[in-house]
Amino acid sequence: MLGPLLLAAIWYGFPWLDLIAALAAPLMVSECLRLSPGRPAIRLASIAYVLAAIVALLWLRHQPALGRETILWIVCCTWATDIGAYVVGRSAGGARLAPRISPGKTWSGLVGGMAWSAVASAAFGYAFGLGETIPLAIVGALLAVVGQVGDLLESAMKRSAGVKDSGTLIPGHGGLLDRVDGLVAILLVVAMVRLLGDGGWPWK
Repeated sequence: MLGPLLLAAIWYGFPWLDLIAALAAPLMVSECLRLSPGRPAIRLASIAYVLAAIVALLWLRHQPALGRETILWIVCCTWATDIGAYVVGRSAGGARLAPRISPGKTWSGLVGGMAWSAVASAAFGYAFGLGETIPLAIVGALLAVVGQVGDLLESAMKRSAGVKDSGTLIPGHGGLLDRVDGLVAILLVVAMVRLLGDGGWPWK
């Protein structure tokens, strides 16, 4: 149910996405506080991290050219990564990716997430006529790695705090950070690359 609402907010942009961001920011900050008891440096860093992702989301979406498409592409790659990693990891199994941080993640899951994200990125670019499919596939695979790093960062915080989930906002699924950990990392990386490089990346 939350997925279609998010997609609608991204599609229509202001003020709907801004309202969602305004609601999400304090929830994410509160979950950062829960995951960093007695660690002021980690607490400040995690709060800065999630708020920077909120700013990146709004900045990218409100770009005059292809802002909507950029955020939809990011969400598409993020979801493809999560689904691909889950499906391939569960079916193929194999060596653990980071057993001390997140025992359920495997190297096969990472490869599956990269493959699914690559296909999703290339398909998105082809469907919207926005770029060459091969470069977009490569970028999609790299974003899957970024998303998995974001997932592991949140898992490390949960393990250090001794909790299973970041919160209880979504029954059966944990907190908000549990759902957007990979998205947060990808938003930041895409925004930084666009700031430091060509302003139209990845479409130019």
